Amino acid sequence: MRTLLDFERPIAELESRIDEMKRLAAEKNLDVSAATAVLENQLVDLKKETFRNLTRWQRVQVSRHPDRPYTQDYLHRICTDFIEIHGDRQVADDKAIVGGFANIDGHPVMIIGQQKGRNTKERQYRNFGMPNPEGYRKALRLMKMAEKFNCPIITLIDTPGAFPGLEAEERGQGEAIARNLRDMFMLTVPVICIIIGEGASGGALGIAIGDQVLMLENTWYSVISPESCSSILWRSWDYKEQAAEALKLTATDMSSNGLVDGIIPEPLGGAHLDHDRMSEILKGEIINRLIALQALSPEERINQRIEKFSKMGVFVE
Repeated sequence: MRTLLDFERPIAELESRIDEMKRLAAEKNLDVSAATAVLENQLVDLKKETFRNLTRWQRVQVSRHPDRPYTQDYLHRICTDFIEIHGDRQVADDKAIVGGFANIDGHPVMIIGQQKGRNTKERQYRNFGMPNPEGYRKALRLMKMAEKFNCPIITLIDTPGAFPGLEAEERGQGEAIARNLRDMFMLTVPVICIIIGEGASGGALGIAIGDQVLMLENTWYSVISPESCSSILWRSWDYKEQAAEALKLTATDMSSNGLVDGIIPEPLGGAHLDHDRMSEILKGEIINRLIALQALSPEERINQRIEKFSKMGVFVE
């Protein structure tokens, strides 16, 4: 059964009316095509109006929708010949990070992403998409392997944050993320980073240093989640909507502040309604960006990467 967010209910009610009208027409052998066409046009307009005017908190809700495509959903749709690679060769194989070699329309790539789970068992297995230090070391190992074979790197970011447990800190969570940040700047192959859901704090940034950093339309990217920000400032999660507004964490906000390189549109109503169409859009965007980046020399890519991130947060008045 489809999960509905509060602001999606009017859309679902209109869809239900259209389906009921079609069902009755089929039972009584009536032609209601004109009436249903009017309602379907109204439905499209309602979807456009609703998603055009979402608040920042509502965008956060869409990014967390349980039906939204995750990394493995995209892997199955946009890649062929995917060969998953496991382990960081030091501690363990972190199931919150999935990665390996793949082929995207004739382009060999190394694709790495954070993976959440669909049900309770999967979420526990994937640690809710929150990597431990070995997850970031695994990701870096795969990136270095890709560099060895001159293979472009694609990262898919969707995490509520790096795992905050004591054992993660004991094994060097901060150091693992910091090492990724440093080493990703110097990768000689093209790197494309795409936020497909939640982009929280260092957990997201640990695999998000790239030549192109992109966001899907209904995603967020911030140093802290709205709930955590609310709990710090107001000692309560009740102010998460105000926190989301203050953080300016949507794709539009990030693009206007020069923190990401582009926004990838989602199908009308959000990616959770049409995984196949969203995958087609994402695949086309990856290929176009990849071709442009491969036209540059490694030195040009590295210099542009460093320059881009060095400009962030620097303003002259």
